Amino acid sequence: MNDLLFIDPHAHMTSRTTDDYEAMRQAGVVALIEPAFWLGQPRTEPGTFKDYYSSLVGWERFRASQFGIRHYCTIGLNSKESNNEPLAERVMDLLPLFATKEGVVGIGEIGYDDQTAAEDKYFRLQLELAKELGLPVQIHTPHRDKKRGTSRSMDVCEEHGIATPRVIIDHNNEETVKEVLDRGFWAAFSIYPKTKMGNERMTDIVKQYGPERIMVNSACDWGISDPLAVPKTATLMLQRGIPEEHIRMVTYSNALAAFGQSGQMREADWLGTSTIDQREKFQGSSILRGGQDPRIEKRDSNIIE
Repeated sequence: MNDLLFIDPHAHMTSRTTDDYEAMRQAGVVALIEPAFWLGQPRTEPGTFKDYYSSLVGWERFRASQFGIRHYCTIGLNSKESNNEPLAERVMDLLPLFATKEGVVGIGEIGYDDQTAAEDKYFRLQLELAKELGLPVQIHTPHRDKKRGTSRSMDVCEEHGIATPRVIIDHNNEETVKEVLDRGFWAAFSIYPKTKMGNERMTDIVKQYGPERIMVNSACDWGISDPLAVPKTATLMLQRGIPEEHIRMVTYSNALAAFGQSGQMREADWLGTSTIDQREKFQGSSILRGGQDPRIEKRDSNIIE
């Protein structure tokens, strides 16, 4: 499987270390998408959102490049923080400023958490922003009452006239996948240790439903999660007899097709010869610490070392 490359279409790298980037690239991850999300405790000022969004399109993009990974992101107000309406109103003013930045491939992750009226309001407003900007939408489906929340999310997208091929429904499981696929949406699955969706269950889903409009992600964040979930799942699929082309679709090409609709993500961004020069700095900051030797190399991005 050495010729397989991977895209992780949902990875919260702000929460991860540079060691994770290095391990991901060694495992074959050439690109990833970082959705704006909940940081673990409530943000209380619009400026904290502004700085966070700035890091997604700035420092984090640079940090990934220092390990040969192309970084993209989606920008949005997450459902959990939509419930602070005075703050949410001010964050909505920020979103158009960042959603048009280089490397932004969608509005997300947005949707429902507790399925409150406030969550519904800001979900709908952000769908309208996605329509206005012509961007794909990345939907967070709720951890509680998931089946109803997933159906409701798709209903709302259809009410707002969002074309189903432009919507990625994330955090699916066996309970939701059939309806998502039957209705024409993309079905994304987050592979978590002992929760959400394991890689053995994921393998069974691909065997049952095939590879069309299905994608695998790690959703790695500040909790117990695995940034290598995508290549590990691919390895298991190969061992279980899933054709390599099907594996390629669910771990690479489907993500490219879905988020490539933004016009910001192209295979040419990472294929061919790339240069890593860890002497570079971002606004004066380096990934290196005192005494560390910079890595400087040109490489063929099609080759996994």
